[in-house]
Amino acid sequence: MKVYLDNAATTPVDERVIELMTKVLKENYGNPSSIHAHGRKSRTLIEKSRKKVAAALGVTPGEILFTSGGTEADNMALQCAVKDLGCNHIITSPIEHHAVLYTAERLAQEGSVHLSLVNILPNGHVDIAHLRQLLEEHKDKTSLVSLMHANNEIGNMIDLKEVGGICEEFKAYFHTDTVQTIGHWDIKPKECGVHFLAASAHKFNGPKGIGFIYVDENVQVKPMILGGSQERNMRGGTENLVGIVGLAKSLEISLAEMGEMKERILGFRKRMIERLTSEIEGVVVNGDYNGKTNYIPLNISFPAHKDGEMLLFNLDIAGVSASGGSACSSGSNIGSHVLRALNADSSKSSIRFSFGKYNTMEEVDFTVDRLVEIFSPSKKEVTA
Repeated sequence: MKVYLDNAATTPVDERVIELMTKVLKENYGNPSSIHAHGRKSRTLIEKSRKKVAAALGVTPGEILFTSGGTEADNMALQCAVKDLGCNHIITSPIEHHAVLYTAERLAQEGSVHLSLVNILPNGHVDIAHLRQLLEEHKDKTSLVSLMHANNEIGNMIDLKEVGGICEEFKAYFHTDTVQTIGHWDIKPKECGVHFLAASAHKFNGPKGIGFIYVDENVQVKPMILGGSQERNMRGGTENLVGIVGLAKSLEISLAEMGEMKERILGFRKRMIERLTSEIEGVVVNGDYNGKTNYIPLNISFPAHKDGEMLLFNLDIAGVSASGGSACSSGSNIGSHVLRALNADSSKSSIRFSFGKYNTMEEVDFTVDRLVEIFSPSKKEVTA
């Protein structure tokens, strides 16, 4: 059996999306910026897709700009807030995706902004009291608060309305990375005081290389990528037509099937937690897994073991694909910055299992069985 439990890294593309994208590839080859019939046909598909995405978020089509993915959207939000809105103070957290952390750090190194990191509570949640304190201490500055809706490794979620309300109180701008939650949760940025929102299609069974940024219509920013007048003069470059159409279709499907998918995956999580904690001594579930959390990822720390450093490799050999953390940092050997922020036991090997709509309970049991075999007493031989 081959089991894929790395859906937080990327998801298989829905067959209905592939079918539509294939049709567009064959029939809609005109450049959307061309004024002839072929171009107008492509332009119509883009604008219909934009309207679908906007309707799903409860915003206007003009507030949706298509990007190459979540990383570009995060970069655009932070850089434009600093360069165009005069933000000279960024508040983010030490467990953000590196698309946000590295951008904020670069802006601080350049002297453009003062960077503050909000504290993380022992359970992995953002310390909201400290966020308020930081805004109060820097109320003489124009602040941008950048906090992800759900952490990509442990799943902990912020309350968008709560954070948006605090930002409004202190007249701060609010950016949220929803790459892990769009398509899995009903998100309405206007109801939450969000000014910038980032999303990526390949996290909700759409194609890779396409995402979008929501920019509130009352926020006036300039393009980060210069060139042509595409994306309403906000992002130069010929549009990824087939990707845009695929994104809109996959979002439409995901939201329609969201309730059923959530119920099934919660069953998978419950089963895996119950079996692992009862059948392998010393297992620890990271994050607030029984509290306010995204249902896709499940981060588990395993007891010290002679093959601890090879745990992911051994699972791979056994036919199970999972992750040690963010796929964007898979080439790094410094460990998870998220787990370090939680002061997790560094002697334990941690794995992020993340579920999707194509998984089955049989696959969950297969995965646990393989882990139980690895940690069986005859193989344990813990190193000193």
